[in-house]
Amino acid sequence: MSVPIYKETGIDNILPNAPATYGDKFQLTLWMDLEYCTGCRACTINCKSENNTPIGVDYNRVIYVEQGSYPDTKRYFVPMPCMHCGKPPCLAACPVGAISKNEVNGIVEYDTDKCIGCRYCTWACPFGAPQFNADKRVTQKCTLCSHKTIDAETGQPSGERPACVDTCVGRMRWFGDNNWLTQSKRKGRALRVGGTQTGAQPSVLYTDPGT
Repeated sequence: MSVPIYKETGIDNILPNAPATYGDKFQLTLWMDLEYCTGCRACTINCKSENNTPIGVDYNRVIYVEQGSYPDTKRYFVPMPCMHCGKPPCLAACPVGAISKNEVNGIVEYDTDKCIGCRYCTWACPFGAPQFNADKRVTQKCTLCSHKTIDAETGQPSGERPACVDTCVGRMRWFGDNNWLTQSKRKGRALRVGGTQTGAQPSVLYTDPGT
């Protein structure tokens, strides 16, 4: 079983100094300002309620990170949803074609009717996003709440927001097109892309606390 890269090599691999540029391709994603994440996990709870996931299946995990050594330390929380990668390792690993990337909105989608529960996707993902549902014997993950955020007929944004964004106590989450989020330059702080060294081209954006 593979080890998620954040556990293997630390937070520097989640928040490298890399520009958040994607060109013109439309991609719905999240931007999270880590300075304002309190680790309350309200996002995790509301996500479970919205998606009706069982115990042990968390689409929106929050990990605790500590850097440096006493007395010069830095601590913060990092939410870890699906990264909706440009080149999803989970898609390449699936032997039955149950995983696809929506060409209209960029969301990585799982077809649970096709899924055979082999869990190859869970081993392939460097971020630990796919979650195995032992009751249903299928793998599931964050969909950016596409059942409400995406118009079923057009595949375009419906105007609704994911449950995690709606419930965030620190108001540190934004949902939208990656190019809009990148160009908005909120508060003049640099956006960073998580885990660029994996080659997966993850779309979720973070702002490093303190920058």
